[in-house]
Amino acid sequence: MTETAASVLALDAGQTGIKARLLRPGAEPVERLLAGVRTDQPLLPQLAEVVRQVTGGVPVGTLAAGVSGLTSVEHDAGELRVLLHDVAPDRVLLAHDSVTSYLGTLGDAPGVVVASGTGSIILAVGPSGVARVDGWGYLMGDAGSGFWVGRAALDAVMRAHDGRGPETSLTPVVRSRWPELEDAYVQLQSDPAKVSVVAWFAEAVAARAATDAVAARICREAAEELALSALTALRRVGTDADPLVSAIGGVFRGEFVRGTFEDAVRAVHPGARFEAPHGTGLDGAEALARLAPGHALHALVSEAV
Repeated sequence: MTETAASVLALDAGQTGIKARLLRPGAEPVERLLAGVRTDQPLLPQLAEVVRQVTGGVPVGTLAAGVSGLTSVEHDAGELRVLLHDVAPDRVLLAHDSVTSYLGTLGDAPGVVVASGTGSIILAVGPSGVARVDGWGYLMGDAGSGFWVGRAALDAVMRAHDGRGPETSLTPVVRSRWPELEDAYVQLQSDPAKVSVVAWFAEAVAARAATDAVAARICREAAEELALSALTALRRVGTDADPLVSAIGGVFRGEFVRGTFEDAVRAVHPGARFEAPHGTGLDGAEALARLAPGHALHALVSEAV
């Protein structure tokens, strides 16, 4: 095998940044961080340009990419390979970043990965194949996510302001951003970064869960939503009685959310095994290039050779 054929470019392409790792025989791995993908623009041309930037136009043997916001229309490794005719990869592997996140977190072992940051997505692997749950965006889903928690916090603060709900220590947190609460909704709706702005409040909710009943309720409900998604995914893939579970993302940094989530999963699967991530999404993209052909996750991967 030539050095070019043995080389691998792994991409973990998210909306906040694209992480790249170039592996060539006999050389130290080269890693780069580039601007994130724009989901309001075609994704494949963006990926092609990233490949050229990282490789400097030098051919690469295998391109393995996990991409956020990858729709069924653009889930086409063949089209990406055509766009990269000048770099001429021998093999292109393209998958939603939930797949590479799974591989980076649990490797090729069966189980479930629950990822909850600004959004949330759950992926399970078992005897009956694979199952994705949620990840449907802040307008249609992402239950238990940072946005979901932040949105619940804003709702609770405005209920308290109106007298429709109990007082909460979250009110001064919201006032620190919008001193005039009754003007907040107008400013928020016109903010192009409104999704991340709303999700920002999730950290304040987690910090107050031990002392504020409203924050505790929001965290408990978020954990229950995430547990429901995890249990649903496990049921769909026909998991064993003692599933492997890994919960990742900023929402799980809150001890109240993590503890409630684990209790809810154990109520159905008492022998569930909770593991910390084995690696990162970039590690998962690299692992995608080594994934055994018969593995269940291959059903979610587009490949062109």
